[in-house]
Amino acid sequence: MTGHDDHPPVRLRRNRDNRHIRELTRAARPHPEQFIQPLFAVEGLAAREAVPGLADVWRDTPSSLLAQVEADLGRGISKFLLFGVPGEKRDRQFSHAWTSARLADLKARFGADVWVAADVCLCSYTSHGHCGILTDDRSHLDNDVTVAALADAALQFAQAGADCVAPSDMQDGRVAAIRAALDRAGLERRALMSYAAKFHSAFYGPFRVAADSAPDRSGALQDRASYQIDPGRPDDALLAAQRDAAEGADILMVKPGLPYLDVLARLSAAIPLPFAVYQTSGEQAGIDLTAAQGLADPARAQVETWTAFVRAGARMIVSYAARRAPLYLAREPARP
Repeated sequence: MTGHDDHPPVRLRRNRDNRHIRELTRAARPHPEQFIQPLFAVEGLAAREAVPGLADVWRDTPSSLLAQVEADLGRGISKFLLFGVPGEKRDRQFSHAWTSARLADLKARFGADVWVAADVCLCSYTSHGHCGILTDDRSHLDNDVTVAALADAALQFAQAGADCVAPSDMQDGRVAAIRAALDRAGLERRALMSYAAKFHSAFYGPFRVAADSAPDRSGALQDRASYQIDPGRPDDALLAAQRDAAEGADILMVKPGLPYLDVLARLSAAIPLPFAVYQTSGEQAGIDLTAAQGLADPARAQVETWTAFVRAGARMIVSYAARRAPLYLAREPARP
């Protein structure tokens, strides 16, 4: 490329010429400190189980959970999002003793060396797999009854030692109810990370196996479209995030990640709170399964997605590959 006689040539490639200058000029930089690793603790397992489609992700027993977190700490990952999966399914009056015990175990073993957020939802607890309590005719979720149950769960998790509670149910008003419950109990220092913009997505498949939370399609309520955000309504995401910020959320989340980068960029620019992004199990399986077939370099593909999240405004990344982040980010991924 050459310029006119009175202008020097535009040589953009000078800042791409070698690894050192690329590192110096890079604007979006994922860092291991930004990563949150999901964990699944499942009641009744004799031994840990691999999650189909995901590399190095497990359904853990109490002992394997502690061993996994110890290994993750050794890798440089100290932040976790715990999903408790109880052995007994109910439709109301839920017991949170199993998940609370796992939180207590983690904090007793690792103390302040770990930061543990507890997912707050009821999909793993219910016989029908929906994220709350159904109305008597089972045609839809009862919002206000569900919110009360969620606030009770969040309180129990915080009392058990969770550093953060993370409601993922998408009911209206649950952030305010949870914040009030925590504050009344003297737990005002506990953080609240809201899944503020959680879309009705096709990218949740492996998670639903891991959490035993697939919705029952035999009843009147076939899916979660009546409470998760429609992919074609991005304004709903903005309204939900603004509401949750006003109700006391400390962190706002967009889920899924890659299909909603536009939403993440818009929301993070509009609302002055830190944003998390959840790289869903379907997104992760796309990388892991492609890499297993030798069709992509897993480190390069992973870092590219994480860089996109940071570029769009994420300050933290929930990723099933978080435990690989220190290794992947320690070097420039190999080029083919």
